[in-house]
Amino acid sequence: MFRAGVFVVISIRAVGGERERAVSTIEATFLSSALRRIVGADHVLDAHSDLAVYECDAFVIEKHCPNVAVFPRNTAEVAAVVKLCSEMGVSFVPRGAGTSLSGGGLPVGGGVMIVLTRMREISEVNLRDRYAVVEPGVVNAHLNRRLAGTGFHYAPDPSSQGACTIGGNVSTNAGGPHTLKYGVTVNHVLGLEVVTSDGEVMQVGGPVESSAGPDLVGAIVGGEGTLGVVTKIWVRLTRNPENVRTMLGVFDSVDDATQAISTIIGAGIIPAALEMMDQGILVAVEEAFHFGFPLDAGAVLLIEVDGLEVGLDAQRDRVAEICKQHGAREVRFAADAKERLQLWKARKQAFGAIGRLSPSYCTQDGVVPRSKLPHILQRIQAIGEKYDIRIVNVFHAGDGNLHPILLFDERHPEEIKRVLAASDEILTECLDCGGSVTGEHGIGLEKISFMKRMFTDGDLDVMERFRDAINPGGLLSPGKLLPTAGACGMEQVHPGRRAAL
Repeated sequence: MFRAGVFVVISIRAVGGERERAVSTIEATFLSSALRRIVGADHVLDAHSDLAVYECDAFVIEKHCPNVAVFPRNTAEVAAVVKLCSEMGVSFVPRGAGTSLSGGGLPVGGGVMIVLTRMREISEVNLRDRYAVVEPGVVNAHLNRRLAGTGFHYAPDPSSQGACTIGGNVSTNAGGPHTLKYGVTVNHVLGLEVVTSDGEVMQVGGPVESSAGPDLVGAIVGGEGTLGVVTKIWVRLTRNPENVRTMLGVFDSVDDATQAISTIIGAGIIPAALEMMDQGILVAVEEAFHFGFPLDAGAVLLIEVDGLEVGLDAQRDRVAEICKQHGAREVRFAADAKERLQLWKARKQAFGAIGRLSPSYCTQDGVVPRSKLPHILQRIQAIGEKYDIRIVNVFHAGDGNLHPILLFDERHPEEIKRVLAASDEILTECLDCGGSVTGEHGIGLEKISFMKRMFTDGDLDVMERFRDAINPGGLLSPGKLLPTAGACGMEQVHPGRRAAL
């Protein structure tokens, strides 16, 4: 009966014209009914007024509304939803908390959005073997809250960790302030349970440190949802450092601060974190939270060293000495855990303060060698002046991962054009410096045009063939990551399905 119903709908499509639009409604209604049977009536949205919430993520410039949003609770429901979409030839895309800054969770061409935020169980914490098993909807910070008092933590800490989900972190291979010493998400994922594009469930990796065969975990992490829907994650737990030292270097200029960064790393010191905020963002943070930052400073560096207690004071003093050698007017030390948390609160809530500066903003995510930081920041300033766009900076300076924030008002189309042009020039300059157009936000929709600039045709061919082997119909996350990723959605029945019928 199910297949007959689909056959009738698709056959009527051949009539075309005015009838075509009516058929689209019939198919959408049929799909919504089938999805409600899988996940329950309360966990499917198909009214436009409800779906408008899901038309964009934190990359507000581009908007695509799904035809249906579905909220599964477990792997079995995800698999059933995916299998239904596959049989009907309807595209689908997984989504977490919607904090993506590159349009990674948007349903290009419509179709079904699989929202994984109900799957938020931490099903296992194994301290002896140093891993935890979590569902994709677990908020990053919630895992560390669960681990409090155990002597362990989950190291990846994106600045949005109070809202972003671990499944989303897996999708883009997210980093964070402590990436410099501890690495990005892929360095902390041991295994994955994945629903493939045809609705089958498979496991790659697991609780052991290594496994035989190709590194499929490494391929799926950072695959931006084009290789499967992640439904379970085995993450590595890291022992807490014995102690930390946190300090704030205050500089009169961005150039002085960036020179200090290179010298610190060149001295053989690997801080746990090395973050920079320029004057523009400092003013917003100070107005919002009153941390006592000097508003006339050109930039500040938030620096943290950790490890064994023995030697930490020497590292801290050496870092302070280097900062002063490069013109730091002062270096403040966090006297206790409360002051340390205040400094980190300032850094991690910086983006939340931007609303005081502008109604809209676009955050870029380029990477350059550390030695190129003075040059690229000068170019960012010049590009902002060229396009009459105000740009402020807060970023992971220790590993050269830039996050220039372009301020604008999305109600004015001309401003959007200037922001996109300025973003293109900034990312092109990152490539010219020998860097990359993304460090942790992913390619998504935003940066597909850069893929041919970063990779050869041969490189892209290998990536495309790998994707097509795992996602042969192209229904899973179309329009993402690779230049050949087309869209299908509800407006076009998948060609393979049409041919089969």
